[in-house]
Amino acid sequence: MDIVVKGRKTEVPERFRKHVAEKLNLDKIQKLDGKVISLDVEVSKEPNPRQADRCDRVEITLRSRGPVIRAEAAANDPYAALDLAAEKLDARLRKQHDKRYTRRGARRLTAAEVADHVPGVATLNGNGHPVPAEDSGSVPTKRIGSLEVQGDGPLVVREKTHVAAPMTLDQALYEMELVGHDFYLFVDSETKEPSVVYRRHAYDYGVIHLSTDTMVTQAHSPDAGGALGG
Repeated sequence: MDIVVKGRKTEVPERFRKHVAEKLNLDKIQKLDGKVISLDVEVSKEPNPRQADRCDRVEITLRSRGPVIRAEAAANDPYAALDLAAEKLDARLRKQHDKRYTRRGARRLTAAEVADHVPGVATLNGNGHPVPAEDSGSVPTKRIGSLEVQGDGPLVVREKTHVAAPMTLDQALYEMELVGHDFYLFVDSETKEPSVVYRRHAYDYGVIHLSTDTMVTQAHSPDAGGALGG
């Protein structure tokens, strides 16, 4: 496999091509990804004088049997840009390599080991049938907040109660930006119902309003349908 170096609207000197071959060690790259097909390096120059500190851009594209990996960087000269892009490429290659290694190294659990590694899984007897909860031993139950938790599971509940005056949507957006969170819970001053404003992509925001449905409330009431029982 060869490294293809090309320029876009600029000439690439032979000295820089040799530097690319030295900087991008093919043996090292193939150790991290043994299925590399091609490695392209493109050099371009920004003519805008206002971007003199980022006038030279280097983009490295590595194609293999897996996903395409790209790394690009800009600096005040092509050699510095190449160094930055090569560091990014190395970091992404190592991340991809570690991901493959982790997947291959993961050992499948036997049926007998599942209960020890997966919390909350059903216990099986010698015939492979689930053991009823009462037969698997008593599990201590404790109360955390308003929930009942069995055993020492990973469930962590943290309750907070705030006294908040109703506010408008614009005020809620301002408060969310002020605290630096991605969402903000508030009481809408128009509907007097709890609402949540949240940050979406770019500079867009979303808002969720909650309203009480009497039909749903009655359906979930403990006394619902009691008259049918006679």
